[in-house]
Amino acid sequence: MTAQKQHHNIEPVYNKSSRVLILGSFPSVKSRETEFFYGHPQNRFWRLLAALLKESTPKSTQDKKQLLLKHNIAVWDVIKECDIVGSSDTSITNALPNDISLILDSADIRAILCNGTKAYELYNKYIFPTTGREALRLPSTSPANAACSLDKLCEKWKIITEYL
Repeated sequence: MTAQKQHHNIEPVYNKSSRVLILGSFPSVKSRETEFFYGHPQNRFWRLLAALLKESTPKSTQDKKQLLLKHNIAVWDVIKECDIVGSSDTSITNALPNDISLILDSADIRAILCNGTKAYELYNKYIFPTTGREALRLPSTSPANAACSLDKLCEKWKIITEYL
């Protein structure tokens, strides 16, 4: 498969009450199709957040947005445009970053959390130099990270509750 130029087609979710910013790398094929974050049914992001926040797992895009905003969580991705093969983070080249200053300037973000190693690497390469804001790397919720169980993800991700 050949890398194809892709553009981020999902608006960030945040408001002035957001306290935590979760950044992925770039939307998967499924997320681009559904036009919302973590759209692959096997991605554990929504189940993980629901467990940590003691809520039921949201199903619709509207329910997902409401869950995030109710708990002061902002979500976006590091990359706004890149060449990528399918959903493979490791294939990302020619990346251009999103301008997260729109979130940082309008909300009191207390922590920036990167969903996976690639998001963390891309954040440090493209965004940290302009913001100077450290980010925490958390294990990816992607089905590609099958070695990490939902329980293990919950253990690592529970730090989010310290910032809300």
